[in-house]
Amino acid sequence: MVKPIGTALVDNNRMEFCDMWAQQLVRPGVFELIDTSAPDPEALLPGDALLKVHAGAICGSDLPYFAGRRSPLFDDDIALAANVPGFPLHEVVGEVIASADPRLPVGARAVGWATRTTAMAEYTVSKADNLWAIPDDRPASEALTLQPLACVTETVRGLGDLSGKRVAVLGLGPFGVLFSHVAKSFGAHSVVGVDRIDRSDVAHHFQIDELVHSSSDRWSQTIRDEQRPDIIIEAVGHQTATLGDAIEALAVGGRVFYFGVPDEPMYPFPMQKLFRKKLTMAGGVIGDRRNALQRADDYLKLYPELHKTYVTHTFPMRSAQAAFETASTPAKGRLKVQLTVED
Repeated sequence: MVKPIGTALVDNNRMEFCDMWAQQLVRPGVFELIDTSAPDPEALLPGDALLKVHAGAICGSDLPYFAGRRSPLFDDDIALAANVPGFPLHEVVGEVIASADPRLPVGARAVGWATRTTAMAEYTVSKADNLWAIPDDRPASEALTLQPLACVTETVRGLGDLSGKRVAVLGLGPFGVLFSHVAKSFGAHSVVGVDRIDRSDVAHHFQIDELVHSSSDRWSQTIRDEQRPDIIIEAVGHQTATLGDAIEALAVGGRVFYFGVPDEPMYPFPMQKLFRKKLTMAGGVIGDRRNALQRADDYLKLYPELHKTYVTHTFPMRSAQAAFETASTPAKGRLKVQLTVED
């Protein structure tokens, strides 16, 4: 049983934090629940906020680290695993306990990014620019949807006018289904979703016009010219093959946005085909996160039921092992996996 820790002590008007609980990755795919030192509120840098974590959600970009991959976020030179308390989890909802940014005062509740991906702990530090204040009574499962939704809506905005465009999404995991929904809402003529997993149970909910239950290489090699998409969003990542499949499938003059996180510094792709078909390729991460979260909030208000289908599994934070194992295994009926802190 986890003991209550992370107690705040007041001495001469100075707040000091004692121990906190945290999940710590000690070997590839193995978490241990530990007691460790909590962040010092007095050590916050300008623009920082200290959160008491209420809930978090697993992103596909967390999974390679769970499997043991080294992280570029810190000096990760431990032999077996990162051994960083709270790592790897960055999608977070929490209460502001201390703040070095007047835009996010103590007592506010906020959602966004944990800057160092250490949200699997009682407390975590983030830049206030990475957070968006939310009402105290907003359910955590709904609020957490804003973080991935912010990534998606900002990416689709950057694609320009989608009116009359045929859009395809490779990979219908937690990000792919959101891309389908947002692309259609932003005016795409049609949205094709491609995945090895049967997503027929959620295709209608996420506004997928045509569901292709197949591998992306088979789809790209058998598609007819009149079916070729104008835009393909690669939402798989972590390997190189799907980028080549996207280039193969695109219509002449088309665009591919590589959203899936690349695990390797160098990616081979069919340059001759990109050149001959006059294609455009782009990728990237979200910069203005606070405003992106606000715009995602505006979008979710238009579709308030979206998160109910999006969030399929919720685990207590003490069961992080089971949560990550679930998130690591694509399956029908499994989309977003969240973690909550028990009172």
